Amino acid sequence: MSALDKQVAGKHYKKFKIQPIQYITANNIPYIEGNIIKYISRWRDKGGVDDLDKVIHYVELLKELESGKSERSHRSKTSLKDLIKRGPRELGSYLRKKNKGTKANYTGYGPGYTGGVNF
Repeated sequence: MSALDKQVAGKHYKKFKIQPIQYITANNIPYIEGNIIKYISRWRDKGGVDDLDKVIHYVELLKELESGKSERSHRSKTSLKDLIKRGPRELGSYLRKKNKGTKANYTGYGPGYTGGVNF
């Protein structure tokens, strides 16, 4: 039995000729766009307006991230690979500047998490 034949918590995807996960993976669709497809496909049968709110949230997030990419392309770029070559002190400085203003998360992965390594 294929994992596609089984669905946990509902039948909202099984009704489709092509399930969203099949379409997303076959077309190498990135994470955010994939979530948009997932939520817009199921909103009538599962999450209702909450799923539409998720679609809006992901579209806003995508728009914000894509707008930031164009802004960053106009600034001088420092690649992560270059920073790693320069050493941990320079990489740490870059990461601290990048995460400035974000709340540190010492309980798991996220901004501020360094895996116990002090930069």
